[in-house]
Amino acid sequence: MIIMGIQKPAWLEALYTQKFFVGCCFHETAKKNEKNVYCLDCCISICPHCIPSHRFHRLLQVRRYVYHDVVRLEDLQKLIDCSNVQAYTINSAKVVFIKKRPQNRQFKGAVNYCTSCDRSLQEPFIHCSLGCKVDFLLKHYKDLSPFLRKCNTLTLSPDFMIPQDNGDDEMTLHSTIVDSDEPMSWSSGSSSGSESMSMANSSDQIVRKKKSGLYLWRSSDNKVSDEDIASSISRRKGIPHRSPLC
Repeated sequence: MIIMGIQKPAWLEALYTQKFFVGCCFHETAKKNEKNVYCLDCCISICPHCIPSHRFHRLLQVRRYVYHDVVRLEDLQKLIDCSNVQAYTINSAKVVFIKKRPQNRQFKGAVNYCTSCDRSLQEPFIHCSLGCKVDFLLKHYKDLSPFLRKCNTLTLSPDFMIPQDNGDDEMTLHSTIVDSDEPMSWSSGSSSGSESMSMANSSDQIVRKKKSGLYLWRSSDNKVSDEDIASSISRRKGIPHRSPLC
């Protein structure tokens, strides 16, 4: 798509036009098949079941906030300059809206408005979304290249739950992000009750055992034996006893 004689990067145009939080047509019968991940290399939205096919690509997780698509500011800044775009804090992390959200100037006390959609903003911000800033840059600077950043690696946050092939009820918590400061506690899409735990390093995994409800920590140095599992279960439940008959 060409605007004002300047072509947007393919990943940026597709991020703005792709639909998220709809069912994946390739995994219609699978649980947790909402498309909440964006692949920058393929320029398409994908669901968690599609991730193994894109594991070597740059992946951006998309979240929902007040019925709109948002992305983490930390991730978006690796791709484009996000200065002057108002961010919102959710679960201790800053997020930015992808698309513009038009609003009439109905607040008499507000003096700061978005440059593209007239939404009232906090000072000193002048853009309410990524889309509004891109429109502003194309209109006034005629070129996006000075604001784009080279990003060769972009991975999902450590708390992203990836369904396993051996069953929909089993989920694995993969530590895939390389340079994050700390893991986040998010519940993606309509899914709720997702457990998140801090990861010691990128080689560690937390595996949730089906039915037992037991979390096991597996690393390259420490192995969990069958005896440890049995002893943990016995300590939790114990041996049931019947009450004496009268």
